[in-house]
Amino acid sequence: MKANYARPKGMGGGNMNAMLQQAQKMQEDMAALQEELEAREYTVSAGGGAVTVKINGKKQILALDIEPEIVDPDDIETLSDILVAAVNEAIKRVEDTSAEEMSKLTGALGMPGMPGMSGFPGLF
Repeated sequence: MKANYARPKGMGGGNMNAMLQQAQKMQEDMAALQEELEAREYTVSAGGGAVTVKINGKKQILALDIEPEIVDPDDIETLSDILVAAVNEAIKRVEDTSAEEMSKLTGALGMPGMPGMSGFPGLF
């Protein structure tokens, strides 16, 4: 006796191929965007401009500039606090920009609500 397997409605080969093509396009677009985001450079200042951090999209510090007038050997703690604030702000800028750009891409592809995808390169 031969089994008669009915294909569920809407699961035709054409629809599946279209979905696979869309997923592949999304993967390519996300990979291209991730590459662009990693190549970007950001400059962030703290302490009223006394410390400037240059960072790339891979969260690698490229430069750290300190104004000489804030270097006080008797108050290293303040300098340390300003450096930490500058580096943290630089990292936050990279993460926020990446999340915003990925959100634009996933939203444009009809996939809203996929926050944080920038933290998972290669997932798609």
